[in-house]
Amino acid sequence: MPSETDPICPLCLRPIPPDVPQSRHHLIPKLRGGKGGPTVLLHHICHKTIHKTLRETELARNVNTVEALRAHPDLVRFWDWVAKRPPGFSGRAR
Repeated sequence: MPSETDPICPLCLRPIPPDVPQSRHHLIPKLRGGKGGPTVLLHHICHKTIHKTLRETELARNVNTVEALRAHPDLVRFWDWVAKRPPGFSGRAR
């Protein structure tokens, strides 16, 4: 059950309760120089969708901020759709 102190996924804007599958996303992929770089906490489904949709090179070069991920035309519909699901929703990534 979500609480007021749960972190918020910066992509779908849903809370991330401790019992919900979650992942840390490297804004610059580790394989492209992002090892030890900034990370953001996301729902696991949000993280899986990023990596199913975008290549590591594109993430490193063009989509390496939360704002860029939220605005990416191949992801916007997913963020809008998953935002309507409960925080624990963990269906298949697109």
